[in-house]
Amino acid sequence: MPKKNLLLGTRKGLITYHRENDSWKHQSTHFLGIPVSLTLVDERTDTWWACLDHGHWGCKLHRSSDQGTTWQEIEAPKFDEGMEIKEGVPAAVKYLWAFAHGGEDKPGVLYLGTDPGALFRSDDNGDSWQLVESLWNHPSREKWFGGGRDNPGIHSIVVDPRNSDHLYIAVSCAGVFESYDAGETWKSANKGLKADFLPDPNSEIGQDPHILVACPSNPDVLWQQNHCGIFVTADGAENWKEVSQENGPANFGFAVAVKEDNPDQAWVVPGISDEIRVAVDQALAVCRTDDGGKTWKEQRIGLPQENCFDIVYRHCLAIDDDSLVFGTTTGNVYYSNNLGENWQLLSSDLPMVYSVELA
Repeated sequence: MPKKNLLLGTRKGLITYHRENDSWKHQSTHFLGIPVSLTLVDERTDTWWACLDHGHWGCKLHRSSDQGTTWQEIEAPKFDEGMEIKEGVPAAVKYLWAFAHGGEDKPGVLYLGTDPGALFRSDDNGDSWQLVESLWNHPSREKWFGGGRDNPGIHSIVVDPRNSDHLYIAVSCAGVFESYDAGETWKSANKGLKADFLPDPNSEIGQDPHILVACPSNPDVLWQQNHCGIFVTADGAENWKEVSQENGPANFGFAVAVKEDNPDQAWVVPGISDEIRVAVDQALAVCRTDDGGKTWKEQRIGLPQENCFDIVYRHCLAIDDDSLVFGTTTGNVYYSNNLGENWQLLSSDLPMVYSVELA
């Protein structure tokens, strides 16, 4: 059954669309004027979640049990009084950056990743949150550092659908960490990655993944769009391999999507570089691989090919069967119903898009 709801977290609110046949229509706007950093639809309960960034007033968390008709504010995760990021720097949640449910066999379990780099867990559907202290106290954390933000942040959480005790998280800037015991213990999983901004590019700690996703039908295959290229693993993050496009645009970027039933098929939306964050050659392209990154195909039909300044943030590309949707920093949203072969403009009048969710 195709997903019929599209949730767009934007700089000025949560904007939803509804699909009838193959046409998307604006349905509703929530939290008007307030940045919505991330959304989650928990398909176990059909609960919609919205993470708000009020700036001066801090992070807020809301949930809806009726697809956005009404919302309930829930107390957002917070650190205990007196905790510090480092000596003399109080620990406070600055941004809600990653959200995942805990698996089909763990009703009520949710995970939230934050800036600074903390993972919080709820066992009661968000009514209360506890810091995952094993990760916060990991001996490598003193080497973590901020990338585009002042502090390291957790932006990706992957729960293995075969075993909900098996977790991955990705930290900017630290790398990928893996747990086999629901977060009791963690190990780094960065072999094969590179960080050309470090004295040792192959350092186990200090890597900068931009997003981490797993193939639902084969979760041993994970993809990451990385500050220094595109990487894939076929052995559950034991070894990573760079699959950036040689002499082509598929290299630097933030978002990546993988086909649910084909771990070798993935999409990225490239930008020029970390210093020039606009579409390559100011022409918007989506790049698709059908062979695990050995080759890449540029998909441009329906996308602007001149004077384009768009970039696509890490949570702004979503896939459902043959449908893909992505939103850009300039408020453009594009949709394809044929795996990216053709694109159509959904809207060009939105605020900066922070997240895209199909439900």
